[in-house]
Amino acid sequence: MDNQQLWNNVLVEIELAVSKANFNTWFKDTWILKQEDGVVFVSVPNTFAKDWLFNKYHKTILKSLRTLSANIRALEYLVAKDDGKRKDGALPRGPVGPAAELPLSDFYIDKENNLNPKYTFESFVVGPFNELAHAAAQAVVKKPGTTYNPLFIYGNTGHGKTHLIQAVGNHIRRMDPSKKIFYVTSEKFSLDYVSSVQANKTIQFKEKYRKYDILIMDDIQFLANKESTQEELFHLFNSLHETNRQIVFSSDKHPNFIPNLEDRLKSRFSAGMIIDIPTPDRESRLAILQTKVRNSGVYLAPDVLDHLATSVDGNIRELEGMLNVLICQSQLKGKDLGITEVRNLIKNSAKPKKAVSVKEVTKAVSSFFNIEEGDIYEKTRRKEVVKPRQLVMYILRQDFGVSYPLIGQKLGGRDHTTVIHSCEKIKEELKLNSALEQEINQIRAML
Repeated sequence: MDNQQLWNNVLVEIELAVSKANFNTWFKDTWILKQEDGVVFVSVPNTFAKDWLFNKYHKTILKSLRTLSANIRALEYLVAKDDGKRKDGALPRGPVGPAAELPLSDFYIDKENNLNPKYTFESFVVGPFNELAHAAAQAVVKKPGTTYNPLFIYGNTGHGKTHLIQAVGNHIRRMDPSKKIFYVTSEKFSLDYVSSVQANKTIQFKEKYRKYDILIMDDIQFLANKESTQEELFHLFNSLHETNRQIVFSSDKHPNFIPNLEDRLKSRFSAGMIIDIPTPDRESRLAILQTKVRNSGVYLAPDVLDHLATSVDGNIRELEGMLNVLICQSQLKGKDLGITEVRNLIKNSAKPKKAVSVKEVTKAVSSFFNIEEGDIYEKTRRKEVVKPRQLVMYILRQDFGVSYPLIGQKLGGRDHTTVIHSCEKIKEELKLNSALEQEINQIRAML
């Protein structure tokens, strides 16, 4: 077994043991440089990757190597540039040589399609929280207009929706330049429509939007309460869909929870694929940071990134913003930042978590379910009240860490065991009921 075969077999085992995000971040650009006296020397792209592999995966890699070859007794990592000529004669796993620079024009948004060239599948970090949305987007670009039409992606701000839906457009444009693609926000669509009505140019408006093969519309929630614009979108949707032209939407919430959105539009959205991008988990946040740091060329120690991923649990934009602060400070000081400096910077720069009272949560839940706020505090077992009360308890405990006894005390003097039972019941129901998860996310957005 040569070095290439050996390392490929190791990677197969590791890929099964770690997340896709971690595998792509840490193992994609690695290979075996050489073997000497039972020591395997693995090439890694930078010192950051070297430290991380040694601290997090060393035992796993060595165990896998020893399973495949009994002669191996040790493992070392070397930072080596991939010049396309490996000592084992194998082809590199990634692109050879330096990355090709984009022409200057490719750094700017094309006015013909409004697509931002930086939003691509290659720059989109995939993790457990967004892999389903990513897979659906990949399916769409393979068969636009027939697979998942329309594609509707929703989630809170800063979760990568705009990046993903524009990546669909950029990929199709690259694969088939003859396709007419257009990206537009719902606000711009609405303004265009209103302007066309005022100028008596509605026919030109219809012709403009109905000529596209791929229409990508962002932030559809802003069409709420705009009846005339919704009607125009309804007819546009029918025109494009009937001729198998792809439509992609994004929103900050599931279409069924967008207030004052016409039922006929909700029905058409539901005919395709509706996918949520939830809040990224810690592992995914770490993978995103690792990718951004690697692309920036600035070194931040593994414990620094780990602390950042743990401390900043908001949206991806907030995470990237805090990372930029650290990179800027590192460059200004001309040295690597220590963990103490990083803690102070995060403490002074990170957005403080919003403090929410029991009354505010109760008000949001009662408003969502259209019941009286006072009903939640009463000792009643009415079905329409029991579920909202349990959700208040669950959100207070899960999101804000309020103690069980205090929750019981604030909600009508109930025993803490009642609160524990309610929280556990919601947890169990969430495993089986995706609609409940959507309801909770909508309530969270109201807080």
